[in-house]
Amino acid sequence: MPRISYFFGIAIYMYYKEHGLPHFHAIYGQYDVPIGIDPIELLEGKLPSRVQSLVFEWTEEYQAELLANWELARANQPLRKIPPLT
Repeated sequence: MPRISYFFGIAIYMYYKEHGLPHFHAIYGQYDVPIGIDPIELLEGKLPSRVQSLVFEWTEEYQAELLANWELARANQPLRKIPPLT
């Protein structure tokens, strides 16, 4: 489960061999939630509202890179790091 980004205490992971909609996991403290990439949405669970806003902003900025990583993960290829939100 490679970590592809980290910002403001939020770790972003994309797991190999996951199915369904393209997504990643945002981990913040005790929260571990899947975030849909296209459309950008919380797939289940919840995050503090400020954290969710930051994650959605980052996802919008790097949506193409996230979709490319999703395809790499599904092909069992190494994932690319994505810059943090600044």
